[in-house]
Amino acid sequence: MSAQAKQVETPFKPEAPQPLLREIPPGAPYPIHALGPLKGAVEAVQGMTQAPMAIPAQSALAVASLAVQGFADVETLGGKRPTSLYALTIAQSGERKSACDAPLMAAVREHEQEQARLHRKAMQAWQRRHDVWKAKRERILADVKKAKGGDSAASEAELQALGPAPEQPPSTDRLVTEPTFEGLTKLFANGEPSLGLFSDEGGQFLGGHAMNSDNRQKTLAAFNDLWQGNPIRRTRAGDGHATLYGRRLAVHLMAQPTVARAFMADPLAADTGFLPRFLICEPPSTIGTRLHETARNDDRAILSFNDQLRFILESEMPMHAETRELQPRCLQLSHGAREALVRFSDSVERAQNPGGDMAHLTGTASKAAEQAARIAGVLTLWRDLKAEQIEPADMANGIELAKFYLLEAVRLADAAQVSAEIGQAEKLRRWLLEGFDEAEVTVRDVVRLGPNSLRESPKARAALAILEKHGWLSPLDAGTVVRGSARKEAWRVMRPSVE
Repeated sequence: MSAQAKQVETPFKPEAPQPLLREIPPGAPYPIHALGPLKGAVEAVQGMTQAPMAIPAQSALAVASLAVQGFADVETLGGKRPTSLYALTIAQSGERKSACDAPLMAAVREHEQEQARLHRKAMQAWQRRHDVWKAKRERILADVKKAKGGDSAASEAELQALGPAPEQPPSTDRLVTEPTFEGLTKLFANGEPSLGLFSDEGGQFLGGHAMNSDNRQKTLAAFNDLWQGNPIRRTRAGDGHATLYGRRLAVHLMAQPTVARAFMADPLAADTGFLPRFLICEPPSTIGTRLHETARNDDRAILSFNDQLRFILESEMPMHAETRELQPRCLQLSHGAREALVRFSDSVERAQNPGGDMAHLTGTASKAAEQAARIAGVLTLWRDLKAEQIEPADMANGIELAKFYLLEAVRLADAAQVSAEIGQAEKLRRWLLEGFDEAEVTVRDVVRLGPNSLRESPKARAALAILEKHGWLSPLDAGTVVRGSARKEAWRVMRPSVE
């Protein structure tokens, strides 16, 4: 047998395909015990929906933050800060995000509806008073005109006696879903000084007008200021300059992984400090395990949660009567709480040294201690709205939750850096290995049958090229017959062999 024949007979063993991206390990279980007074309601909602525990936990923390943020700030190692929390929950469609959110938001929705009814009545009464004031003012001005410059002093006295126009009742809305910066500022100026941006379709906000290329930077800066408790400053040609003090904003956005990845990979979101202000988690899916026979109902825990929420919402927030500026007291750290917070802060700081576990995530890590204090403040105020200080037990819970979110941020950081092209190629790779039975593939196959996001020839070709580069596809010679037809362009799918 010739050497050439021997070469032909020797089986060709290509190099093993290279992974497109490093597998992201699953996150740690949510530390439900650290939710303190919120624990019962979260467990009840999870038992009812069988969604990942982190989803109702995020909702409960965010709702509690919205409720208490107007009453007290919290002492941190860096000074006084709001008890406002920003949360981002990442979960695919079908994870029952809305089903988790609804029972924990029920009292807020009911409160808004009741306040809206009262506001309509107040507006009707205001309109009547305003009409009377306007008619009197017009009569005085008409008398001045008739007198042709007569007794102006008397007219001036009448105007002064009439006084300014009746003030319009402020808006009673507490929630927004897709605000622009200008719209949010206007609502803060003419409505409640404590608001919540809550959306179970967070992509509407992250991909909306407020976050487009023209508005993105100012929106991020404005939200950063609100998180810090700084005043809102707005300068516009039509309205002039306005500064609003003492406003608070809580945020909870629920977004699908593709939307969240794009947001987290945006350098501007990270570099401005916007992303590091969020408590982010992406829990493992429970789809396929949510059986009716294993569902648990605990209506009492949910009713108790909403009773407390309703009580706080109906309590009068400390604010200036004219400017509606919040004047929250400062929730102090007890001696034990401060000691625990210092230890946690120092441990995270050491982890940010070059080569440390947090060296690549300093923006998020540097805020971990403050997040712990904020969370502890929310738990404290939820239990007792008149509390004066944070006790060690609540601080321990705040620290444990802050650790969880910090580890989640580290885990998800790499996933967020995957480019859109690699993400598309990974979709195609999984489809070829799990949903496509043929040995060879063409561009037409991908466009006709592949993932929806690749059903355009340019996108399909780009993904195929990446898979070829990484060894998952082997190009066939032009003219190779594939499924009965000679193909100008086709690839063999390199399926991992099973030993």
